[in-house]
Amino acid sequence: MALYRRLQAIRALSRTLETRDSLYLLGSLRSYSSHFSNGCELNSWRISFCPHWDHNSLPWTHGRTTLHSSMAMELSIFLSNKRLATTQARAPAQARQMGALKVSISSPGFIYEPYAPREPIPFWRRWFTKSGWRRTKEDIILEMKSAYAISKLRKSGYSKHEFYKEAIDLYKEISTLIANGDKNSLRKMVTEKMYSELKNEIKQRESMWNKVCWEMIEPVVKIRTLRARLIGVDRKDLNKVFIQLTLELLTKQKFEAYDSKGITVAGDKTKEVLVRDIWVFEKSLFHPGAYWRLCGRISV
Repeated sequence: MALYRRLQAIRALSRTLETRDSLYLLGSLRSYSSHFSNGCELNSWRISFCPHWDHNSLPWTHGRTTLHSSMAMELSIFLSNKRLATTQARAPAQARQMGALKVSISSPGFIYEPYAPREPIPFWRRWFTKSGWRRTKEDIILEMKSAYAISKLRKSGYSKHEFYKEAIDLYKEISTLIANGDKNSLRKMVTEKMYSELKNEIKQRESMWNKVCWEMIEPVVKIRTLRARLIGVDRKDLNKVFIQLTLELLTKQKFEAYDSKGITVAGDKTKEVLVRDIWVFEKSLFHPGAYWRLCGRISV
């Protein structure tokens, strides 16, 4: 009789554990489903269940990369192998039709190896000291990275002259939109992270000044490439990369800011000021129809 009671107690305990495990798995699945159905965006990596290309979206989102996250793998394994006691959990209809998650990467969301000016060293130190040799090696590696990125870009039809012309137009147009506070038009010309920064910048400026007058005097005084870098997004496909070009732009500008009464509170639009900016432009080399966008500004 005592043995029979022990067996009954063990069975009850086993059922309790199974029920808790099922509830835990169901809760995890619901958590996954809520995140996936709403879409997750981490550093501009958007997870979407859309099974078809969206031809109405922006050009740089047309060619989407298919990646599989560990969370997605866990979800697919759970759906194929696990059945709960009373309910069979199912993924959303679009996910079942596609069978895999698609990750649309519109931008890496950061500047890879941001440019910083290198301190010049004497000739004798560079070639006759160990520290100079190390510095020379580092400089050569940096230049080789830029050369490789440019050679990769040339395969897609890159022209230095045409790019500089486009970069100057972007510089002028983006600066004008910032001065006018046109956030809607600005969204298409910059990356997501850069747009967030500029939006906050415009908001802060509008709290101080009511209106801004900005003008760039053409032609530009100087433009040159300081750095070029590639950012890969797929280890199995080296062609799926973003490229970032860091440019130095030296221009003459006119600036004047007004308060709510139209009184000048900063700048003078009758005077030309020499301004040096370092901007980083980014482009996808694997999205059809992708174009250059501003992804960052560097202060030196």
